[in-house]
Amino acid sequence: MIRFTPTENSQPKIGDILLSEPFLNDPYFGRKAVLICEYNDDGAFGLVLNNFVEINAEELHLGLSEVSSRISIGGPVNSSSLYFIHLCSDIEGAVEIVEGVYLGGDFDSLKEKINQGLSSDSYRLFIGYSGWGKEQLTNEIKTRSWFVTRISADKIMSSSTDNEKYWQELIKGMGKGYEHIADATINPSLN
Repeated sequence: MIRFTPTENSQPKIGDILLSEPFLNDPYFGRKAVLICEYNDDGAFGLVLNNFVEINAEELHLGLSEVSSRISIGGPVNSSSLYFIHLCSDIEGAVEIVEGVYLGGDFDSLKEKINQGLSSDSYRLFIGYSGWGKEQLTNEIKTRSWFVTRISADKIMSSSTDNEKYWQELIKGMGKGYEHIADATINPSLN
């Protein structure tokens, strides 16, 4: 038997990826992949990896000479703030969330590295974040809104794939039997 949705016992951990079920009709989370950066008794914090926006870095007034990495909408919460992940273990205050992938830290240090030519696959910038209150994410998983999986650091840092294709690749990467989910039409009534 092929499971169409995650088991209700799936519990996310820091570094896990949430993949929305294929028919979720939501501008922030429909066919999206969310990296869980914090998960505890009070709730969860994550960043949408595949909600890329076309924006000029100069519009963000970050003091960067050039941003070679695509920028994502990290979620609907605190959309006036910038969040970032990176591969720089030497940035003070950064927290490792997946082996070799760090959240935050001293942004001036990251800016200096970017201005010196840090490669685009070594950092990701996000406007806003995704947040869940106490037990909210657990309940959404129980109601089968999310798949919970793990992916490589390289895939987390990748920003070269289009939004929906990224989601599809991660669903297919969950193993045999998930291809039909990745290929499902957004509106099943059109089949």
